[in-house]
Amino acid sequence: MLASDSDILRKAQEWKEAGRDVALATVVETWGSAPRPVGSHLVIDSEGNFLGSVSGGCVEGDVITEALDMIAMGGRNILEFGVADETAWRAGLSCGGRIRVFVQSIDANRADRLAAFNAERATRRPCILMTNIASGKQRLVRAADVDSEPMADILKERLRLGKSGIVEWGGEELFLRVETPPVRLVVIGAVHVSQMLAPIVSLAGFDMIIIDPRNAFATPERFPGVQLIAEWPEVALASLHLDHYTAMVLLTHDPRIDDQGLTEALRADCFYIGALGSRKTHANRLERMRAKGFGDAVLKRIHAPIGLDIGAVSPAEIAVSIAGEIIADLHRKALRVDTEKAA
Repeated sequence: MLASDSDILRKAQEWKEAGRDVALATVVETWGSAPRPVGSHLVIDSEGNFLGSVSGGCVEGDVITEALDMIAMGGRNILEFGVADETAWRAGLSCGGRIRVFVQSIDANRADRLAAFNAERATRRPCILMTNIASGKQRLVRAADVDSEPMADILKERLRLGKSGIVEWGGEELFLRVETPPVRLVVIGAVHVSQMLAPIVSLAGFDMIIIDPRNAFATPERFPGVQLIAEWPEVALASLHLDHYTAMVLLTHDPRIDDQGLTEALRADCFYIGALGSRKTHANRLERMRAKGFGDAVLKRIHAPIGLDIGAVSPAEIAVSIAGEIIADLHRKALRVDTEKAA
């Protein structure tokens, strides 16, 4: 499986700390049907070892050659590949896409910035690594410090969207490598749907935690490789620190268990909250939440019945519909079918 871009940045740090000479290639802009998104990385050492991808294999050879030159010279360069380039055509960009790749050797100062960037990610603290394309100078902006930045509005929007990219500021071209915590999915209920959901969200890159006080349900045999907490939600959630990068899914059908998780999710800034059950079940759920003091504006955050309306019936299909709805909320995109209905 292809390593994540955050894994690649950690590897770049490890290689540098191990004494290797290293360069990092980053996709900073794309147009059309580009094979890899902005922010994709490829790390290369002086022996030609590499990890990651900037084009899914299309132009890696040329990028690696350039990276080796940058390591030797201690420099940086911008490469652009598109449909008009013979190399890109031969390699697979003939679909009409174009990519712009920034290649830069990693010196001691940049290695320090990279280590600080990786440290922020490890503690689930959002941050932005800003790179001046012309000079190669970098600095790290932590989310807690954004308000004091001249570009505060731009940086806040990028953090909200979790979107890396090029911006123009003060006549300079800056690449903002945005790092937000990995999406964390907290599931209340170690049930059959949860078993189907676990491999799906793992492939999507989500961290999954399952909470269920019923020891017979929350077992490693039923959920291999998944973090399990066999406690009541009010106990388990106290140490998890729910945040804007957390999705909460309620699947037990038991109000004694689900309502505890729902209460905490509504109090937190979870980007997604979904609950299994019929419309009648949900109506009763809303009444219980109103009795706890939650208003209708807050209760509208709950997706119920849970999942995209794709006619899902089996646990596996329901899991697919749930994963799809979480991803749609994460990226805040209207579904095509909804857009067509509105038109």
